[in-house]
Amino acid sequence: MTQSKNFFPISPLYFPLMLFLRFPLQFQSSPSLIPIFQIAFPFNFVYRYFTFNSHSAKQFFSSRRVYDCNVRIRELSRAGNIEAARQLFDNMPTPDMVSWNSIITAYWKNGCLHESKKLFNLMPARNILSWNSMIAGCVENGSVDEAFEYFKAMPERNTESYNAMISGFVRWERIDEAGMLFQEMPRKNVISYTAMIDGYLKTGEVEKARDLFDGMQRRNSVSWTVMISGYVDNGKFAEARDLYLRMPNKNVVAMTAMITAHSKEGRVEDARVLFDGTRYKDLVCWNAMITGYAQNGIGEEALKLCSEMVKLGIQPDNLTLVSVFTACSGLASVKEGRQMHVFVIKNGFELDSSLCNSLITMYNRCGSIGDAEQAFRQMNGAGLVSWNTIISSFAQHGLYEKAVDFFNQMEEVGIKPDGVTFLSLLSACGHAGKVKESMDFFDLMVRKYGIYPRPEHYFCLVDILSRAGQLEKASKIIQEMPFEADAGVWGALLAACSVYLNVELGELAAKRIAEWNAHNSGAYVVLSNIYAAAGMWDKVTRVRLQMKEQGVKKQCAYSWMEIGNKVHHFLGGDISHPDTVRIYSEIKSISLQMKALVTISETDLVWSGFG
Repeated sequence: MTQSKNFFPISPLYFPLMLFLRFPLQFQSSPSLIPIFQIAFPFNFVYRYFTFNSHSAKQFFSSRRVYDCNVRIRELSRAGNIEAARQLFDNMPTPDMVSWNSIITAYWKNGCLHESKKLFNLMPARNILSWNSMIAGCVENGSVDEAFEYFKAMPERNTESYNAMISGFVRWERIDEAGMLFQEMPRKNVISYTAMIDGYLKTGEVEKARDLFDGMQRRNSVSWTVMISGYVDNGKFAEARDLYLRMPNKNVVAMTAMITAHSKEGRVEDARVLFDGTRYKDLVCWNAMITGYAQNGIGEEALKLCSEMVKLGIQPDNLTLVSVFTACSGLASVKEGRQMHVFVIKNGFELDSSLCNSLITMYNRCGSIGDAEQAFRQMNGAGLVSWNTIISSFAQHGLYEKAVDFFNQMEEVGIKPDGVTFLSLLSACGHAGKVKESMDFFDLMVRKYGIYPRPEHYFCLVDILSRAGQLEKASKIIQEMPFEADAGVWGALLAACSVYLNVELGELAAKRIAEWNAHNSGAYVVLSNIYAAAGMWDKVTRVRLQMKEQGVKKQCAYSWMEIGNKVHHFLGGDISHPDTVRIYSEIKSISLQMKALVTISETDLVWSGFG
C-alpha cells in the first residue's frame, strides 16, 4: 500500500515529533537523523500537521505542560519554596490529579497541614493517592486522630493506606490500635509486618515482635535490621548476635546495630573488628564506633577515630560532636575540647540543646567553669536540661551563689524545676556548708513543686547535716525516710562519724553498709579508723580479721593527668609507668625542697623571737 508523499498517519511520526519538540535546533541542523526512523519528510510538515490538527496540538502541548509543571512543583517543594510551588499550581489552566496531589503533599511536607486540608476539600475528584497523602500528612504533623478520620472516610483502601495508618500509630506509640488495624488488613505485605514488629519492639514486647518476624513469609533487609536493632535497644545482645549471624545479606545498618550492641556490652574490641570489616561505612556507622569508645571511657581512641573520619572527608554531625565532647570530658582534656569547639564554630554547626549541654559538661569536667557559663549564654531558648546542666556545673565547683542565682533566673523565665534541679542545689549547699538553706530547698521542692524526694535527695541532706556535725539529726532523717536507706546514705553518715568520732553511730552505719555489700572495703577501713582514733585497738584488730575472713581487700586509688596529647594514669604503688624512675626522682627533689622551706620558715620563726 502506497501513501501520499504529503500525508503521514500519527503513529510513525510519534518519535520524530518527540525528538523535534525536544531538540528543535539539533534536528533542523542534522537532517541525517531522519534515516534513523526511515521516514523522509520536510520539517515544515510538523508545523503544517499541527495547523491542520489544532485539537491534537493543543492536547499534546497541554499534557506536556502539565507534566513539566508537576515535576517543577515537586522540585520547589523539596527546596522548601512552597510559595513558588503554589503560584505555579494556580497558574496552571487545567491541573490534573497529579498536580493536586503534588501541591497537597508539598504543603504538609513543609509544615502547612491546614493548607493541605483546604486544597483536599477543593479537589474536583480524588483518588487513593490523595487520601493516602492526607493520612501521611496528618501523621507527619502529629495529628494521628485526624489521620484515622481520613482513613475511615476513604471510599476504598489499598495496602498502602493500611501501612500508612499502622506506621502512624506505631510512630506515636499507639501500638494497640496499630495491632487491631493490622489484624483487620485484608492483604499484608513486608512493610505491614515490619511496621508492627518495630512497634512491638519500641514498647518492649520483644516476644510478640519475634513471633511476627518468624511468621513472615518473605523478609527484606529492613525487616532483619529492625529486629536486630530492636534486640539491641532492649538489651538482648545475645539474641541480636544470633539473628545477625543468620541474616543472609548483611548491610551497614545491621552491622552498625551490632557495633552498638558490642559497645553496650563493653566488648569494644569486638565492635572495632566489626567496624573495620564494614566495607562501606556511613556516618551513622562512624558515630556508633566513636560513641562506643566515648561511653566505655576510651576517649583517646574516640578522638583518634574522629580525626581519621574527618581526614577521609566525612563531615561529622551533631551526634559525632556530642560523643567527642563526652570523650574530652572523660579525659578532662580541655585542649582537644576547645579545638572541637572551634571546629563547631568555624563549620557553622547548629548549637542545638544536646550539643550545647555536652559542651557545658565538657568545660565543667575540665575545670573551665567560665567557658561552661559562656557556652550556656550562647544558647537560644535554653530548656530544662540545659538549666540543670549549668546549675549542676556551678554546684560541682562549689559556686553556691552562682547556682542559686541561675536557679532564680530559671524560675523567672518560666522553666519549672525538677528533681535534678534540686539535687544540684542541695549539692551546692553541701559544698558551701549551707545547712539551713538545704532544708529550705528540700521543703520548697516538696511543698511548692510537689516533687517526690528520691534517695539521692535524702543522701545530700544527710551528707550536709553529717558534715555540719548534726549526726543525730542526720540519723533521724535516715530512720524516717519513706524507703530503706541504701549504702550511699549510710556511707555519708559513716564518713562524718569518722570526723566527729561517733563510735555508736559509726558501728550502726558500717553494719548497714555491710548488709548491702559485704565486700565493701571502704566501710571496714573507715570503721577501723574510728576505732583507732578512739583508742579501741582490740576492735581495730577484729575489723581487720573480719576483712581477711571475708576476703575483702582495700582498693587502690589512682589518678591521671594529660601531658601533651597523651593521658597518663597513676596507681598507688604502681611502678609500671615507663618514666617511673624520673617521676620518683622528681618527687624526691620536690619533697626535699619543701622540707628545706619548712626548715627555713622554722629558723626565721626562732630568730624572730629574739627581735
